[in-house]
Amino acid sequence: MDITWLSDFVVLAKTGSFSRAAEARNVTQPAFSRRIRMLEEWVGVGLVDRRSHPVALTEAGQVFRPYAEDILSLIEESRQASLDTGIKESQTLRFATTQVLSLSYFPIWLRSIAAQTRLGPVNLVSSSLQACEQIMLDGEAQFLLCHYREGMPWRLDESQFTSILVRPDRLIPVSIPDENGKPLHDMDGDPDQTIPFLAYDGPAGLGRIFRSVFDIETVRPTLQAIIESHLALLLGLALEGRGVAWVPENVVRSELDQKLICEAGGPHWFIPMEVRLFRPLYDLGPTAEAFWGLVSSSSQTS
Repeated sequence: MDITWLSDFVVLAKTGSFSRAAEARNVTQPAFSRRIRMLEEWVGVGLVDRRSHPVALTEAGQVFRPYAEDILSLIEESRQASLDTGIKESQTLRFATTQVLSLSYFPIWLRSIAAQTRLGPVNLVSSSLQACEQIMLDGEAQFLLCHYREGMPWRLDESQFTSILVRPDRLIPVSIPDENGKPLHDMDGDPDQTIPFLAYDGPAGLGRIFRSVFDIETVRPTLQAIIESHLALLLGLALEGRGVAWVPENVVRSELDQKLICEAGGPHWFIPMEVRLFRPLYDLGPTAEAFWGLVSSSSQTS
């Protein structure tokens, strides 16, 4: 017996209509009717009087209905109770973070927190921002650490999630220097020139941030995208002199200090952004809530 048959039966009993019940259950009416037939075959007796309008339950169906409703209610209550218990009793902090932060910042940040308090087990999933958003929406992680800018395309609705400012950052255009120490690819040079552009691929959060500020079709000088990829590859190509890439300043601070690369344009080309820690608004349980309280005590929430 398929549990969905019970849900079908309860909806049919409430609506008194095969067509409306099928629509509510998001199936075709023939498929819905077959499922009701299979339930009746499993019970061993007819549950629905199809001759009446609206559809009525047989005497057996009237007896069966409260049992079906109780079974569905108990299943949902047991599922929710198990889920709540698992979340609240878990001692593991579950993070999702973007790939750039998982290597460049997350370990340092977590060590700084661990110096203030004892942390239990930590589970980290590192992926694109698009994948991290889905992880949070599916409830598979308690926290998301990522770059964020107000106005960028975003899937975590503020009615369901809140965030803490961890630290400021900014995207800056970088190029290798020429023999005079000036950017080989100069965004403040001839506005009629065409500059090779090292662009982020679609799922990249940094690409979303860039596109929320600059339109590659109207920027002058003209930016000609020669590749779309992730930060590590784009930075490597920039260090080879292949073009201009907008990269997080905190990630390339060492390369800038060593003069391996330089800013490819003035501050009007910089994009202020933030590293933020996101969480859902529901109760995450004692361990995660204590962690959130510790982080938020020295940060700014929004």
